Amino acid sequence: MTQKTWPLNCWYVAAMADEVSDKPFGRIVCNLHIVFYRNTQNQPVALEDFCPHRGLPLSLGYIEGDEIVCGYHGMKVSCQGNCHSMPGQDVRRMKGINAYPTVEKYGFIWLWPGDPTLADQTTIPALDWAHAADWAYGGDYYHMKCDYRLLVDNLMDLTHETYVHRSSIGQKEIEENAPETYREDGEVRVKRDMYSIVPPPFWGDALEANQLPRDAQCDRWQVCRFVPPSQVMIDVGVALAGTGGQNAPTEKRAAAIVVDLITPETETTCHYFWGMARNFNVNNPELTTTLREAQGKIFAEDLEVLEEQQASLLRNPQRRLISLNVDAGGVHARRVIDKLIQQETETPNNT
Repeated sequence: MTQKTWPLNCWYVAAMADEVSDKPFGRIVCNLHIVFYRNTQNQPVALEDFCPHRGLPLSLGYIEGDEIVCGYHGMKVSCQGNCHSMPGQDVRRMKGINAYPTVEKYGFIWLWPGDPTLADQTTIPALDWAHAADWAYGGDYYHMKCDYRLLVDNLMDLTHETYVHRSSIGQKEIEENAPETYREDGEVRVKRDMYSIVPPPFWGDALEANQLPRDAQCDRWQVCRFVPPSQVMIDVGVALAGTGGQNAPTEKRAAAIVVDLITPETETTCHYFWGMARNFNVNNPELTTTLREAQGKIFAEDLEVLEEQQASLLRNPQRRLISLNVDAGGVHARRVIDKLIQQETETPNNT
């Protein structure tokens, strides 16, 4: 029996809202093959991607009204996963397929892959910036060939920036200033402060975008926040030295939240919905595009490293990795994940 590597009774981002339309859209989430589409009320629907008749993926079919039609023999399946009709056949008593709770919120389609009776929309992690007029957001999606937990590890230990992102956000002061790691309200946080530093190129550009000198002495902060099951929000920024750092007034700083919404696909692949929310110069769509493109290049560097790391781990299953002080955030995050998995294992079906 394969050991579980992710909890199921929780919300994951399955797609960006504009990925799901009135045409079938197939995606694997937590090893589950799922087909998504929108019904006539424009609500997202998520069903098992399997025709009850002959097993063809329903994502190869088409939508007719509220139903999805199999592209093999015309079996129609309802939004609830029930067999509705098929030309020349009475299929209403046939066993249907699984339907999964879905919610469209914050510009994403959220999926509950576990026990549907436990799905509670109020437990979707709050993204307060998503509907705030004084914030702007730009982001995108990467498919990554790595265990989703490797990406969580990466985001909870930013010392890698000095080496992986040395031309954009990396600088030696990151590894010279030890972070503080702690748990709070079921989350894991890693906080690092750097004082009187010259900002790296990415943050120099951000300062200029907020009408501040790009080469000014600054105080820089990074606060990584792991939200189970697999989201990481990173409060980052620079402020003119001595003006309050993270608490400096908006006109004295350039700050943002790096948004990392991570969803397991298989044991060695994951979906990565990334972006940046900022609260400066928010009515500038060109800046949003510029920052998204710059951030996309940064995350592409992570993608290359993590996929090579995963390939190396698969080649060397006998090797045991070493955890050092800098890995504390990722270690604690994995413990939170393991606890959620253990709770599901000890309480089958959570009934």
